[in-house]
Amino acid sequence: MKNSYILLLMLSSWLFWACQSGQQKQQPPEQVAEENPPAEGFDLEGSDPRAMAIADEVMQAMGGRTAWDETRHIKWNFFGRRLLVWDKHTGNVRIEIPAQATTILLNIHSGEGRVKVGERELAPQDSLQKYLERGKGIWINDSYWLVMPFKLKDSGVTLTYAGEDTTADGRPADVLQLTFKEVGNTPENRYLVYVDKESRLVTQWTFFRNAADEKPLFTTPWSNYRQHGKILLSGDRGQSAQGKRELTDIAVFEELPESVYTYFLPVDWAQYEQ
Repeated sequence: MKNSYILLLMLSSWLFWACQSGQQKQQPPEQVAEENPPAEGFDLEGSDPRAMAIADEVMQAMGGRTAWDETRHIKWNFFGRRLLVWDKHTGNVRIEIPAQATTILLNIHSGEGRVKVGERELAPQDSLQKYLERGKGIWINDSYWLVMPFKLKDSGVTLTYAGEDTTADGRPADVLQLTFKEVGNTPENRYLVYVDKESRLVTQWTFFRNAADEKPLFTTPWSNYRQHGKILLSGDRGQSAQGKRELTDIAVFEELPESVYTYFLPVDWAQYEQ
């Protein structure tokens, strides 16, 4: 009888251990956030830890730092006005402005490039440098409207936590404030970036032309996120008095021929988007 009791006790203990082990195996592994170091020149001293931690959560929600670093070619149309193609790894950019029959091919790092207006390629004496500088300004503006959430810890940025608020559609959000130090074409700007409490995606931003302004110039949503390659990108920026603000024709490519960035010939995008 005593031996039977001991055997039963051992069997009960084994069954308890087996059940516990099975439950542990069924639990999903914890998702460890990737390292997301700030860019060189980021205002580390002026930024606060809570804001930087939220920026890291945004990066993770958008696909992660590795996915962003490995993303190479991005194409998009800015509000129907112009088409841009950007090689993140080399800095090469192609800008097509149909209404002005203008194509700009430049490298945003070196500032060098080529410009075609109508049927004629511009020479240095034809204000070539002016067009190239304009092209870089276009890229700075248009790319920020597309990939800003990946640039919260960018060079020249001061990032602070501005508290909790709700977006225009009534969803709770953490609000980040971005100000700038001697970077870009308009360092006097200020942004409030709304990070959704649940998804950790940017769902709204507010723009102030001058950091000291109390009244913003505009507030728009960031919605309609879609998977492009390994990352998420949003194209819907709501409505304005002029109509719908929308970034369209968004695409990510692992490879594109160098000719996209060096020749003016029209590109057949269908062959690369399959």
